[in-house]
Amino acid sequence: MVIRVIRDTILRDELTEIAKQQFGDMVKAVVDVEQGIMAIGGELHSDEEAILLDQGSAQRHLWGINLYPDKPLNEWMEFDSMINVRPSGGNRSRYVESQKTREVITGIVNRLARG
Repeated sequence: MVIRVIRDTILRDELTEIAKQQFGDMVKAVVDVEQGIMAIGGELHSDEEAILLDQGSAQRHLWGINLYPDKPLNEWMEFDSMINVRPSGGNRSRYVESQKTREVITGIVNRLARG
């Protein structure tokens, strides 16, 4: 699967198709909270992270999530990834611990993923 950087929008139907091709019901994504973009389609969050880093993103602004496009909006995002473990940045687990950061991620993803 090709990793895509989403800067404008993607339909949730497209995310459903990507999920079917990879993990069944889930799409891995990495969100750049500074630039308001996300990368999707990687087998690992670190693959998507690498693409964004190559395109100029700063690692401290990148957060890994999982999207379940067929679930209701209030349940479709999971803030869980190994790339989120960064004790020096105050995040000691795979989960995005900051409520503010989760809100920013949610806003970006909901703006980018439509329908």
